[in-house]
Amino acid sequence: MAVEEEGLRVFQSVKIKIGEAKNIPPYPGPNKMRDCYCTVNLDQEEVFRTKTLEKSLCPFYGEDFYCEIPRSFRHLSFYIFDRDVFRRDSSIGKVAVKKEDLQKYHGKDHWFPLQPVCADSEVQGKVHLELRLSELITDSGVVCHKLATRVLECQDLPIVNNQCDPYAVVSLFGPSRSEAKKTKVKRKNNNPQFDEVFFFEVTKPPSYTKRQFDVEEDDVDKLGLKVDLWNASNLKFGDEFLGEVRVPLKMMGQSGVHDAWYFLQPRNNGNKSVKADELGSLRLNIIYTEDHVFPTEHYNPLRDLLLQSAHLQPVSASAAHILGEVCREKQEAAVPLVRLFLHYGKIVPFLSAIAHAEISRTQDPNTIFRGNSLTSKCIDETMKLAGMHYLRVTLKPIIDEICTDHKPCEIDPVKLKESENLDTNRENLHQYVDRIFNVITSSGVSCPTVMCDIFFSLRESAASRFQVDPDVRYTAVSSFIFLRFFAPAILSPNLFHLRPHHPDPYTSRTLTLISKTIQTLGSLAKSKSANFKESYMAAFYDFFNEQKYADAVKNFLDLISSSARWDQKSIETPIMLKEGFMIKRAQGRNRFGLKNFKKRWFRLTNHEFTYHKTKGEGPLCSIPIENIMAVERLEEESFKMKNMFQVIQPERALYIQANNCVEARDWIDILTKVSQCNRKRLSTYHPSAFLNGHWLCCKLCADTAPGCTPCTGGLPANIQLDVDGDRETERIFSLYSTYMTKLVKMQEACGSKSVYDGPEQEEYSTFVIDDPQETYKTLRLVISAVQTLEQQHMQYKRDKFRKTKYGSQEHPIGDKSFQCYSRQQSESSTYSI
Repeated sequence: MAVEEEGLRVFQSVKIKIGEAKNIPPYPGPNKMRDCYCTVNLDQEEVFRTKTLEKSLCPFYGEDFYCEIPRSFRHLSFYIFDRDVFRRDSSIGKVAVKKEDLQKYHGKDHWFPLQPVCADSEVQGKVHLELRLSELITDSGVVCHKLATRVLECQDLPIVNNQCDPYAVVSLFGPSRSEAKKTKVKRKNNNPQFDEVFFFEVTKPPSYTKRQFDVEEDDVDKLGLKVDLWNASNLKFGDEFLGEVRVPLKMMGQSGVHDAWYFLQPRNNGNKSVKADELGSLRLNIIYTEDHVFPTEHYNPLRDLLLQSAHLQPVSASAAHILGEVCREKQEAAVPLVRLFLHYGKIVPFLSAIAHAEISRTQDPNTIFRGNSLTSKCIDETMKLAGMHYLRVTLKPIIDEICTDHKPCEIDPVKLKESENLDTNRENLHQYVDRIFNVITSSGVSCPTVMCDIFFSLRESAASRFQVDPDVRYTAVSSFIFLRFFAPAILSPNLFHLRPHHPDPYTSRTLTLISKTIQTLGSLAKSKSANFKESYMAAFYDFFNEQKYADAVKNFLDLISSSARWDQKSIETPIMLKEGFMIKRAQGRNRFGLKNFKKRWFRLTNHEFTYHKTKGEGPLCSIPIENIMAVERLEEESFKMKNMFQVIQPERALYIQANNCVEARDWIDILTKVSQCNRKRLSTYHPSAFLNGHWLCCKLCADTAPGCTPCTGGLPANIQLDVDGDRETERIFSLYSTYMTKLVKMQEACGSKSVYDGPEQEEYSTFVIDDPQETYKTLRLVISAVQTLEQQHMQYKRDKFRKTKYGSQEHPIGDKSFQCYSRQQSESSTYSI
């Protein structure tokens, strides 16, 4: 997605919240209402469309859209359309924001008046022209000048009605003349190469007395060249206008040659202006980001400071924690920090450190992780990144069903429709809640490893801090997995990419009721009915006042907060994850022992995998979790037995037959889950057994031969692959730079706290400073690294400005952003040293 610019990569992205429209003009008919949808366009290219809201003149969309922008653009545009079943959808109005104006509205809700949509104003693309003014002597001896106009090419022309068949019309115009010539049509090409030359006579007055190659000033001022781009249409409405360029001949200068790229401009036909709000208005929140990323060595000092954060004592003195302190919103800091630490594999120690610090400052176990702290925001962001696939396989099927079936689930008697039955609605809602609850609590083996490791750390810190509260190890985890992950995903499935659009109000109400119930079930609160302000919700919750629900939640939380890390045995009591009878093949620990099959009782905890002669007896064999190198299916041909799998250890593999295919899948899943973080996990394995002196799969004779097939265990995708570490460091630098005054203020607070023993000054009280000296040291290093990067950015801009030519392909004439930057450079150069 990045654009390369002389060793520097440029990334563009935009995040948009489309709120609502109001005061849309009524339909000119008896109904008056409209069925409206909104599109997001880069110039003329549609990149997103909301759902259609029927029968409304004030439609509320409430939709979010994010995209990486892969190309240059001039306008970010929004169109409101009225859907028409029988004819082409008609446009009501538009909002077009110039690229250089996007920062004016950055991160703010703003009402934009809708403007009329006119074909003459809908333009995009650029054209390359070459003009030459040459002197000719006619047969009669009269000196005249001819203008040679070469139309070379166009780029990024819009595609109109699924086609682009462009041609150009070149005209020389003046007070008393207009002469036009036309290029050939280039079929099915929005980047046409014309390379055609047209000649126009520029007549000299009889009083020609000036030097040889000059054209008289009066004549030049009155003449100009116009190039119109058209799309050759087969429709009866005629060809579509694509844009125009006007070049005054006085731009030719002394050389008589002009070679430049031009942005196509709209045509002004004197259309009547529209009064504000005549077409209605649209509420938008736009966040446009442009990251200029240097080569990786530029970021080494700042990146090293950040990555040391997990190991610095206290963590409040670390560079990452300081970023959270100075940012206006914790979310601003959390997003790039999480992505950076994920990329470098340090997310778990970092989150463990800041979570432990927050828990240490918490006095009441009932308020643990209740605020919007840096810890909670970072864990939220990690769950969104690492858990997206987990959400899709867990919730998406049933969410899709709810959105499609539209079963009535309203249980508030006041909101009940006349045609609905309260008992039927309760039963529908009960079934949905039960199904989602069961899907969630049985999904522990699918929970991503990185989330499990984080939950393990939260559980241990909370249990250590509040030893008298036996439930805190559960509530510390449930406050994230239920309150901040599953419940919000059910409530707003579009924000978690489970649905393309925000649900309609009827379905949204159903999802709200389900989300509230699931959230309460997961909270393990002592008095469940007291959690509901509404009496109808308290009555509905009576369906779930059974111990089996609490037990299911605890078992689920136990599974996702167990860890295969080396220090896992610090948990005093092993957590039993699964047990049951299966058949195993003797491992041949004795050289001459029989390798027959026997029925055994298998038991899996987060510490070890054991088998016993029967349930309740001591183990015949124990395999520590850290010794499990892979868990894979075993091909049926090995022993002519179905439903077999293998647990691979350093010296041998244990071959096991489950009772059925479902049970085999369950055992493979949970064994893979608990051993996924082991340092010695294999990347390849043998899908068949080693029999009669060779592997049946690859025929190799050595029993120690490396595997011939890639292992299947692990996450469905490596989330580190989607993160650019340098880009995230650049974003963090931008935040530090934006809040530089707060960094300086925090330095002052450290000094004040170190030398002043009285009450803390109010202006410094917002900062968390546990160790003033260590925090000051980190701040000094951060500010130094940020100032160095600021100087490098400024130098790059100066160098680029010196090298860039206005009218080049990168900066065509009509590029307002380049003109604005040119003014800034000329102003700043006055003060540069």
